[in-house]
Amino acid sequence: MTGNGDSIHDGERGDDTDGREDRGSGAGTADRAPGGISIGLMTGGAAATGARAHAEDRGERVADSATVEHPPGAAPAPPVVAGGIGIGTMTGGAVASGDDAHAVDSSRELVAASPELLAAVATLRGHLGVLTRTDEVAELDAGLAEVEGAAAGDGRVRRDRLRWLRDRLDVGATAAAGLASAVAVVQAIAQLGG
Repeated sequence: MTGNGDSIHDGERGDDTDGREDRGSGAGTADRAPGGISIGLMTGGAAATGARAHAEDRGERVADSATVEHPPGAAPAPPVVAGGIGIGTMTGGAVASGDDAHAVDSSRELVAASPELLAAVATLRGHLGVLTRTDEVAELDAGLAEVEGAAAGDGRVRRDRLRWLRDRLDVGATAAAGLASAVAVVQAIAQLGG
């Protein structure tokens, strides 16, 4: 995975071109409470510690399905002092520790759209025409169109959009879930780790 994100800490904004954040922990100050954050391997995301600390990950990471579940160089969680947070491997997201600390994960993960996914999406969009046009069907068609449009641009699709489609189709949340082409879309999303 590669990362590129902005992070905010105590009202200051910094651009972090490799997805790593190091704003300092205030170590050495006399009034520092026990705790903090201990990360074994950090390849993306944001971390902040201290009173009113703010960590925000706005990164955009490109992933392939092989690295989603088992990132290279996975590390065990390091020892943590009482009241702290221990993370073995952090590939994205945000974590904050301290009184009134705040963490926000606004990142986006992109996956390469497979030819199988694109074919299944096109087929399902064609089959939606046999269904009565409801708000639900229109929303699904718009989601499928978004996947096609994103893939046509740079060949990548937001993972959260794929999960949204899978959730609508996999559990029968829409009338379209009964179509065979919907099953093909769910299977193609599953092959991408979604």
